[in-house]
Amino acid sequence: QDQHLNASAKKRMTQAYDLDRIRQLALVDHSINDTLGIEFVEVTEGRVVGTMPVNQHSIQPYGILHGGASVVLAESIGSLGSAVLAMAEGKQAVGVEVNANHLRPVQNGDTVTATATLAHRGRTLHVWDIRLENSAGKPTCLCRLTVALRDPR
Repeated sequence: QDQHLNASAKKRMTQAYDLDRIRQLALVDHSINDTLGIEFVEVTEGRVVGTMPVNQHSIQPYGILHGGASVVLAESIGSLGSAVLAMAEGKQAVGVEVNANHLRPVQNGDTVTATATLAHRGRTLHVWDIRLENSAGKPTCLCRLTVALRDPR
């Protein structure tokens, strides 16, 4: 978190957003999220939590979670966090870079939970740190996402 946030900004960061309202704004229901079963569990200013089942839609040939599916989960939750913030400023949020370090395999039948934390909130860029964990709470992937804020087209 930015150490220079004023008290008002810190208070706002603890307020949860209404997930039903976010869905109405068409920020969540996208075909890739639906296909992979991604669910948004918590959305607050600067933090987003989501889950994804490991199943026939998200595994690779060895029966473990596909690395690309982990990246989709990470980008989906970080992008949602930026979209909510950008929308309040009349902007759009678009991902420009994502990287992932895969730490351990996740078996078919498990669930992955991803937690995105806003590391930088600039005027034109957001940077998110995203940690994925298996159902035992062990880290499976660490990601970083950069999102650009732009005027609507």
